[in-house]
Amino acid sequence: MKKYFVICSAFVAILTVNLLLMSGCAVSQKVQNKTGIQLWGENCGRCHNAPGPGEFSAANWEIIGRHMRVRTNITETEEKKIIDYLKSTAN
Repeated sequence: MKKYFVICSAFVAILTVNLLLMSGCAVSQKVQNKTGIQLWGENCGRCHNAPGPGEFSAANWEIIGRHMRVRTNITETEEKKIIDYLKSTAN
């Protein structure tokens, strides 16, 4: 009985991981189709009043983007798109 429980638990764990990985791929496709301005609008105003794109220099946006990536749990792709957009509008 104990062996059956262990096998069933392992099967459920593997199935769960596979489902999470597959759903992550769908999200990645959605992110790939979004522009930096879309991602900035969706993510950067969730927790605070986001500063305007022209308020910081390109170097500052690089630092801010890295810091906010850690805090908001966005992907590296999302971070790059957002930073590229913000740097294109920088002073």
